[in-house]
Amino acid sequence: MNSRIDHIPVYESRQVTLRSQDYNIVKIALKRISNPLRFEIPKLRTLDFILEDDLWVIVDRSLNDIPIMAWNDFKNHARTNLHEDIHCLKRIYHTHAHMIHDKAIEALQLVLGEKLSETQIDDTDNVSQLNI
Repeated sequence: MNSRIDHIPVYESRQVTLRSQDYNIVKIALKRISNPLRFEIPKLRTLDFILEDDLWVIVDRSLNDIPIMAWNDFKNHARTNLHEDIHCLKRIYHTHAHMIHDKAIEALQLVLGEKLSETQIDDTDNVSQLNI
C-alpha cells in the first residue's frame, strides 16, 4: 500500500504527534492479530482503516480504496519509553478529511481494543493446582 499512496496527489501534508496509547495499541494489534490489518470504521459508512508497520491509511472502499488520510514516517527509532508520543507525517488526500479525524482515532482504540480482548488467552484454564 505504501508505494500506491506515493503516486496519489496530496492535498496537505504536515508533521503531527500521535498519542502513545494510539501508537501502542496499533503495534500490539499488528503483532497479535495480523499484519496488515484492515477493519471498517464504525459510523463512517464506507471508510476502512488499513494498518501496517510503517503506514496507517483511511481509505474509501466504495471508491476503489482511494486514500482519505494517512500517517507514515513514524519517528520511533529513538523512542526509549512507551509513554512517549510519536512524531510522524500526516497526509491529507481529501479536503474534508479533518472532519473524520477524531472519530477515526476513537474507532481505532475501540475496534482494536475489542479485537485484542477477543484474542486474549485465558490463562486460568492452564493453571494446575499445586498440592503441598
